[in-house]
Amino acid sequence: MNCNNASLTAFSGNLDANKAQHLYRRLGLSASIETINAAVGRSASAVIDELINEAINMPTTTEPEWAYWDRSNYPEDSDSRNPIVNAELEEWRLTYTTAILTNNLRDRLSFFWSNHFVTEVRNYNAPTYLFGYTNCLQRNAIGNFKTFTSEIGLDNAMLYYLDGAYNNSGNPNENYARELYELFTLGEGNNYTEDDIIETARALTGYVERGDIQWSPVLFDESKFDATDKTIFGQTANFDYDGVIDNLFTERGEESSWYICKKLYEFFVHPDSDDLENNGNAAAVIDELAATFRANDFEIAPVLSQLFKSEHFFDDEAIGVIIKSPFDMFLNLINETGFTYDDSILANVYSTSELLGQEVFNQPGVEGWYRNRQWINNNYMIGRWLSCEMFLEIFYENNDEEFFDFAVALTPNASGENNPDVVATAILNKMLPKGIADDQLQIALDVFRDDSLANYYSPDGDSSWTLYNYADSSKQQIYNLLLHIIRQPEFQLK
Repeated sequence: MNCNNASLTAFSGNLDANKAQHLYRRLGLSASIETINAAVGRSASAVIDELINEAINMPTTTEPEWAYWDRSNYPEDSDSRNPIVNAELEEWRLTYTTAILTNNLRDRLSFFWSNHFVTEVRNYNAPTYLFGYTNCLQRNAIGNFKTFTSEIGLDNAMLYYLDGAYNNSGNPNENYARELYELFTLGEGNNYTEDDIIETARALTGYVERGDIQWSPVLFDESKFDATDKTIFGQTANFDYDGVIDNLFTERGEESSWYICKKLYEFFVHPDSDDLENNGNAAAVIDELAATFRANDFEIAPVLSQLFKSEHFFDDEAIGVIIKSPFDMFLNLINETGFTYDDSILANVYSTSELLGQEVFNQPGVEGWYRNRQWINNNYMIGRWLSCEMFLEIFYENNDEEFFDFAVALTPNASGENNPDVVATAILNKMLPKGIADDQLQIALDVFRDDSLANYYSPDGDSSWTLYNYADSSKQQIYNLLLHIIRQPEFQLK
């Protein structure tokens, strides 16, 4: 249930720690203690402008050596070729995982779009196509949605995934035309007909020149294009690919703007917007965002700026209401603690995410990953606990000193105090967007306290406990508390 009744009126205040963490959890994959501290006390509008401008101006990820190779660059026999191909695909997954972890809003968005304009790498298994696809996602992530829609439909990965590369005049293939409307721009059944799909498929014919060597770019073959008139959304013309896109955004701009703004809202603010009786002010907010989208010729940045700067986005009802996907959960853990990671840990992140139902670049179908509550069931819940424990154990074994540094950074003025509850509370507030339930707070505080040291922070003892005085045991205490935190319901939220 979405109880957020706030409007899109601009949030006029400065960021406190809670709102700063909320901002970075939604616009990126959380942030370090230092980044949050730097944002606290600043104007929310100024910080958001910086993040949006950073996303707009960020260069795409450096292309790999094999970015434009075709099959002629690989051994002919599959036994020799397949390990190379698999290594390149894994290399790019790792490169992209690093981008998602470190690039804030730009790759938060590119990852969002990868679950909107879905392809499945298992269907084409070509490293060069995967690179081209992610490059398209990054270039358009916060650009113009009409341009994005046009470019993604001619992307090699998409042309093979939804059979555009086999869409010939006289034998049109309807797969891409159907998903263009149903999933990519309008939403299922939203003011289009089966005839519109059939006619659109005819207009999209011709991008079938696949070359003599696999993994070559798909090109347009005019002889395979249906050059007769088509009627789409009540308009009749000799529509070609560009004509389909122009007609779509001219004749169905209202429907498309609302559908995309709804998806952005559910991703960044609250997963529930459909229940008209229990969705707070969501419908009115989405209507207003859609109007902004149309007024700005389908530019994405003005919509996000309006949303992120709003009272609605910063309302308490928007904080801690989205269930983390597996990828969110693991990468948030890395960013929020600042623990050192390497390629092997990131490879472990995406392989573990796969076990929990989120394989990067391999969604279960064109509709994308199921979201929010679908990440939680008995099997996945246990897997989420155990996998987070595994990562914490790796971090602790690699460098337990970082656990001490983490706590000190959270409590720079209290690290010398003898009250362990101050330190434990700071860690809880950092890791849990809404804190912890009242009836669980004392349990968490008790987990942090080391019973063998009780005399040293008891008012009746010598009161000599501080993080510094008992650094070795403090590391273990922090580790124990983090192990406890990752099993709390609140940890599953962002």
